[in-house]
This record gives sequence, C-alpha cells and structure tokens, in this order.
Amino acid sequence: MKKVGIREVAQEAEVSTATVSRVLNNRGYISQETRNKVQSAMSKLEYYPNDLARALYKKRTYTVGLIFPSNVHPFQAELIQDIEYLLSQQGYKVLLCNSLNNPQKEIAYLTMLRKNQVDGIIVGTHNKHIGDYNGSNLPIVAIDRDLGKNTTTVACDNYAGGELAVQLLINRGCKQILDIRGDSSIKLPANDRTVAYQNLMKKYGLKTYILEVPFVLPAEEKKALIETYLHDNPEIDGIFAGDDLLASIAIFYLEAHHKKVPTDVKVIGFDGAKQTLLYNPRLTTIRQPIDQIAETATTKLINKINGKKEKDQLKLPVSLVLGHTV
Repeated sequence: MKKVGIREVAQEAEVSTATVSRVLNNRGYISQETRNKVQSAMSKLEYYPNDLARALYKKRTYTVGLIFPSNVHPFQAELIQDIEYLLSQQGYKVLLCNSLNNPQKEIAYLTMLRKNQVDGIIVGTHNKHIGDYNGSNLPIVAIDRDLGKNTTTVACDNYAGGELAVQLLINRGCKQILDIRGDSSIKLPANDRTVAYQNLMKKYGLKTYILEVPFVLPAEEKKALIETYLHDNPEIDGIFAGDDLLASIAIFYLEAHHKKVPTDVKVIGFDGAKQTLLYNPRLTTIRQPIDQIAETATTKLINKINGKKEKDQLKLPVSLVLGHTV
C-alpha cells in the first residue's frame, strides 16, 4: 500500500498542503470547519503525523531516556511506572534503559540516548565512575544520586528516615543494632541514613554495627554477606536495612536459624513500595514518597528541557509503615 502523506490528506479534505501543515502544527488561523475537514480526512486515510519530521522542525524529540539498574526491583519498578505515566501526560515518550548494574552497559545506553537525541534523561543507577554525565549538555535529573554539577538530584529526607527507624528500634529495647547500608564510597543522599544511625547510637552510648552491601551486587552475593555477618554476630537484636529486600533477606535467615522476629530480633526496612507490602505486609519499613519523587523528578526535568534552572530537592517527606517485624 502507498504510504499516506499530507498531499493525500489535502486532496481528501480539498484543501492545500499548507493548510494541512498549519492544522498539524497548530499555526496560524484555521476555521473550525476547515480544521474538522482535515482531521476527518486524516482519520479516514489513517494518517499519522511523522514524529521524526516534526521533531527536526521543532528541534525537540519529545523523548526522555530513563536509565535504571532494574525494572523488577519493587521500588524502581513503581518509580519507573509513575515517571512514565507523568511524562506521557506531558506528551513525552520514554526510552527505558535497564543497565543491570553494569557500568559499561550504562555508558553504552547514555551514548545511545544521545544518538537518539533525547530531550533529557532521568537516572536511577548506582554504578561508580560514570564520568560521562558531567560532560553532557543534556538536562539530567538523578534519583538519590549525586552525578555532578550538571545534574539535579531528587531524594527523600534520608536523615529523617534513618532517625525514625533507629529511634523506633531503640524505643523497642534494641541495643545491638545493625545498619545494613550501601557502598559508602558512592556519593548518595541515602548515606544520611547511616549518619542518623551513628548520631543516635552515639547519643544513647551504644556500639555501632555497620555492614556495607553494595546495591550493584547480585542478589546471591547480598544474601551471602548478610548471612555471614549475622552468623558471626549473634548478639544483634535490631536491624535497620537499606531497603526492603535486604530486610527480607535478614528476616528469612533469622527465622531459618530459629530466631523469632520481632521477639529476638527486630527488623525495619526502607522504601515501602506497594508491591513489597502487598507480598510482605508484616514488614515494618520507612516509606519513600515514590509518587512525589516521580512528580518532582519529572517536573524538574521538563523545566530544565525548557531552559529553566533547577535546584536539588533532597527532603521529600518519609513516613513509618508499622508492621509486625519491630
């Protein structure tokens, strides 16, 4: 079948190609009668405007790249879903890049997005030494990550979340509290959770126990690190985990080794994604405002695309979801 273009639409509507172009681009005065004729012709001929051609004309592709390590991790999956919906409401398409925590893959995706001339990028990865973001002129917003002076960072109030979690464990009688955190060598707003932990433990004269479990590790390696630490430190009576999956790993190990949660060991996680709480409703956790994070990141990115300057937003409010593990 011959490809339908604006020439065929113009013939069907009995108007000029210039008139069809003005209707498509909403330029100049067009009577409602003429506009209806053109739109009726487009519908009859099943004509769809060429987005690429319109992008070249407007110097904008209305496409945003998302680079995340996973689209199955409950927190990230919910965040990606919210961001995609909000962008679609603003007329943007999404190119989703799943880096699988691989830095080479992340760099390749960044190059691919530039080649596709995306208007901006939202990044939620945790790989180290990705200097390509600093040299980019693209508008970039990072989720819970400091990627340099050219990016804007959006995050929840991590210090308040850490303080809320650790204070709860102390109030419930815990004295040997383990903080399972991410890689301390990466500049993350989430590091403030551990700062809150350390400050509270010092305030109450308690010994600190810190286990680093880098986010980029495979699940089995995370599991091995947590199980080994808990085996070697049986005195632990409280756990503040860096995310809900780490909290779940700790709970499974404890209960498999005849320790009752929360009677013997109290556990609190961080994230509070809907899917996590659906399948593990007993978990006590600090809930991140995923919808607000998505809305803030999307708004800031579109503002940057439109040439506006944006500041970091690092204090979106967290809340306590009180389950049955504390």
